[in-house]
Amino acid sequence: MAEKRPPFLRPLVARALRITKAIEHWLVGHLALAILRILRLLPPEKALNFVEKTARRIGPLVGRHKVALDNLRLAYPEKSEEERQAIALDMWGNMARLAGEYLYLDRMFDMTPRDGKPARVEVVGTDIFLKLREEKKPHIFFTAHTGNFELLPVAATLYDLPLTALFRAPNNPYIAKYVFSTRAESMGELMASRAGAAFGLARVLERAGNIGVLVDQKFRKGVRTTFFDQPCNTSPLVAKLARQYDCDVYPARAIRLPDNRFRLEVYDKLELPRTEKGTVDVNATCQLLNDVVEGWVREHPGQWMWFHKRWQID
Repeated sequence: MAEKRPPFLRPLVARALRITKAIEHWLVGHLALAILRILRLLPPEKALNFVEKTARRIGPLVGRHKVALDNLRLAYPEKSEEERQAIALDMWGNMARLAGEYLYLDRMFDMTPRDGKPARVEVVGTDIFLKLREEKKPHIFFTAHTGNFELLPVAATLYDLPLTALFRAPNNPYIAKYVFSTRAESMGELMASRAGAAFGLARVLERAGNIGVLVDQKFRKGVRTTFFDQPCNTSPLVAKLARQYDCDVYPARAIRLPDNRFRLEVYDKLELPRTEKGTVDVNATCQLLNDVVEGWVREHPGQWMWFHKRWQID
């Protein structure tokens, strides 16, 4: 049996672990930022092609690749292992491009065709942005980790529709600082996903503002729902806010197209399920959001974040 550490050593061990983690964050963060600075010197197409090829080679070597394949087996039991491996590789390529595209957010959202070529970004549903801009009431947009999901707040900002986007900061503080500064330049107001974030979003809605939320992540104390016919927990945040403020909920997704192009699709408001009393049914709404996202993922499975432990129930 291993010896227990004497009580007087425990604070020293805890401090040593904190110092070690801080050093690791510093090294990894500065290495990542150095690579990003070098990539920014390259033309966007070359840089993004390079990171995708690299990720397709490195991705299968990391532990999260196994998580992705396990998830794909749950979602697609009818597919062969080769088909699931191909989807996982597409996912790594998409995620690498997403990371690289932070470098070019300031010049990515180009909607002007040039030299006979289509625009980099095509927006479907611009009339919805314009309509909501004139309405003096709160709205909720929801999206998922598909394509480049950062395009929703960028588009809203360009259409002069103020949008507060909820985001989860990277664990590494140096990378988080860089990502936040890059996003803030082109995305309007951002709100970190942490304790108290729900109250912050509620305050935005109280003043007839607009919020954007990702809805496809595991939520430990969430509502029991299904996703790809598998049980999972889903955050009730969107459903509860829609019920409390009686506001419309709009789906939006980004699709990655060939040649470093994108299509952002903004849909008309959802008809939310209601209880007998006429209020929003939280559980049924959570399931509806899952069903919408599942439809998106089934259309472009290689553009979703399969390495997230979506079906893990604690």
